Amino acid sequence: MSRIINISEAASIAIHSMVAIAKSNVKINANELAIASNFSRNHLSKVMHQLTKSGFLISDRGPKGGFVLGRDADKITLLEIFELVEGIIEDISCMGNCAICPFKDCIFGGLTSKLTKEFKEYLSKTKLSDLI
Repeated sequence: MSRIINISEAASIAIHSMVAIAKSNVKINANELAIASNFSRNHLSKVMHQLTKSGFLISDRGPKGGFVLGRDADKITLLEIFELVEGIIEDISCMGNCAICPFKDCIFGGLTSKLTKEFKEYLSKTKLSDLI
């Protein structure tokens, strides 16, 4: 199946997990997140480690351990989470990556730039607190 926008599993894990943790009043552990989201526990754990290392989460180990937000939900945007996992979103106007384009006007009419701009704008304006 073809997709216009492809969000990696790691980015999806990061965003969904952060929202779930933001919604919770108690610590949530990796097993609970993996079961609730149907993501691989191993992949989820790697992403959670990255989020913890970057200060988005605080992690406690042990039987009563789990994750809580490292910052207020209204101070974290989806763009920050996405770009932590995927890197900076770049506006690539040419899908062909041609050094010399044989066409006078873009065949796609700048649609790729427009979609990238709208996607980035949505992520930058949406905070975790908006999704609680």
